[in-house]
Amino acid sequence: MKTIMKRSLLPFALATALLAGVPVLASAQTATAQAAPSSASQVVLTNSSRILGTLEKRRAEFKGNPAALRQYVTGEFNNLFDREYAARLVLGIHGRGASDVDVKTFADALGDSLMSRYGSALLDFNTQLKVRVKSESALPGGRGVKVASEMLRPDGEPIPVDYLLRQAGGKWKVFDVMVEGVSFVQTFKTQFDTPLRQKSISQVAADLRAGKLQTNANASGKK
Repeated sequence: MKTIMKRSLLPFALATALLAGVPVLASAQTATAQAAPSSASQVVLTNSSRILGTLEKRRAEFKGNPAALRQYVTGEFNNLFDREYAARLVLGIHGRGASDVDVKTFADALGDSLMSRYGSALLDFNTQLKVRVKSESALPGGRGVKVASEMLRPDGEPIPVDYLLRQAGGKWKVFDVMVEGVSFVQTFKTQFDTPLRQKSISQVAADLRAGKLQTNANASGKK
C-alpha cells in the first residue's frame, strides 16, 4: 500500500510542483530559516494549501471541464516551478553549452508533457491528508534550500517529501521534489539520457510534444 501511495504522490508533486498542503501540524525551522511569509517553507505551505483548497471548491467544475483544470494547473506550475533551471538539471551533460532557447524549448515540452499526463491526478488526490514541515536547511554551494516534510496518513506510516527551492526573479521557486528519496530531476535525467545521446535537445523536445516520448514519473529516481 505504501509503494502504491508513493507512486501516486510523485506524479502529483510533479503536476503541482508542490505536494503537501493541508493544515500544518508542526514546523521545526532551522536557524537558517526565516519566519517571514517569504521563507521557502512558508511558500510551500501557503501555496499548497491554496491549491488544494481550490481543488476542493472547484472539483466538480474541473471534472466536467478538463480544459479549465489544465489551465489552472499549468498556471500554478508556471508560477511555482523553476522550469528552466530544472530542465538544465535534467539535461545534465547534454545541456552543457546548450543555448537558452534550446533549454527553454525542452523545459516547455517537458512541462507540457507532465501537465498532459499527470494534471488529472489532482482530482483523485486525497486532500484530507496532513503535512508536517520538519525543517528548512541550506543546500551546499548556496544553491537554495531544502524543505523537509512528511505526508501524514491516518492508516499508514508518514511518507517523507522534500522540496528543493531557489530564489528566481525575487521569489522562491521549486526546482526538485523528492518522495521517499525519489527525485523528479534524477527520474527524468535517467529517462532522457539515452534519447539525448541519440538526438539533439530540440529533437527530443519535438518528440515529447508529438507524443513519441512520454514522461514516466514512476521510473526509478533514487538519490
